[in-house]
Amino acid sequence: MRSQKKQMTDAAAGSPRQFHSVTEVARIFGMSPMTVYRAISAGQFPAVRIRGRLIIPARAIQEMVEAALADQGLVEAAGWVPEQHGRGV
Repeated sequence: MRSQKKQMTDAAAGSPRQFHSVTEVARIFGMSPMTVYRAISAGQFPAVRIRGRLIIPARAIQEMVEAALADQGLVEAAGWVPEQHGRGV
């Protein structure tokens, strides 16, 4: 069992990160973590909740950047938040 865990860790180390913490995203965007938490809570920023912890998909950030560059304009992060279907953040 220990060798399986080590293999999964080694495999994950070689692949690009799929998720970022709220603190990491705040640092990337040059804002406070509280601003990111508030945006997530308001449904204006995409996140995944796992047992109370919020993480942000790296792909969502990359797609927002690509859209801003392609359109050469403003991108609203709320456009990357899926409809909640009755489940709050």
